[in-house]
Amino acid sequence: MNFLTIGHRGIMGVEPENTLRSFVAAEQAGLDVIELDLHLSKDGALVVMHDADVDRTTDGSGPIAEQTLAELRALDAGRGERIPVFEEVLDAVTAPLQAEIKDVAAAQALAEVMHRRDLADRVEVLSFHDEAIAEIARLVPGVRTGLVASRYGTDVVERATAVGATSVVLNIRRLTLEVVECARKADLRIIGWVVNTQDHLRLVRALELDGATTDYPEIKRTGRFTA
Repeated sequence: MNFLTIGHRGIMGVEPENTLRSFVAAEQAGLDVIELDLHLSKDGALVVMHDADVDRTTDGSGPIAEQTLAELRALDAGRGERIPVFEEVLDAVTAPLQAEIKDVAAAQALAEVMHRRDLADRVEVLSFHDEAIAEIARLVPGVRTGLVASRYGTDVVERATAVGATSVVLNIRRLTLEVVECARKADLRIIGWVVNTQDHLRLVRALELDGATTDYPEIKRTGRFTA
């Protein structure tokens, strides 16, 4: 498989994260895959946002789970962008997606969309939560999944295998050759995040990872020539 460059929340180093503007820019920049994050609104809408609350990325405040979709839509998510729902992203870009479940409760809503729109080939589902990976695998048989981890050791491989994940998506600042070798023995794909510098990229290529999640589209261009 070719080395994949994955747009982190679109291209959040350039555009407002997790907005349609950011996703379209990531696709136009030629990134191979686009990563996004999912939460449920108070009224059950599958909204695209990283944090559990809206304070950091919008002009509003408070938890997503305590606001309706209409209330969330009234917020400015940066440069006049609105908080999108997942299906709007599906329609705005054609690129493959990595959909990260931030709230385990979102697994059911995501599964419904994946069945309705036949997304098993287009969408890989990620989560830090083992139970979310297990739940989406139960709801959507055959779905590709990835376990995300920030602080971890070789135990991340055992966790991923236990819930049937096909990938591990790992913080490169903690990545070691031992973890890579352990993941390879378990036949897991390995994605590194967040890869924003040439030093990060050289590390990712030296460890022979399958891909890199980046905030900047330049990584796509320079990655081809970095040994």
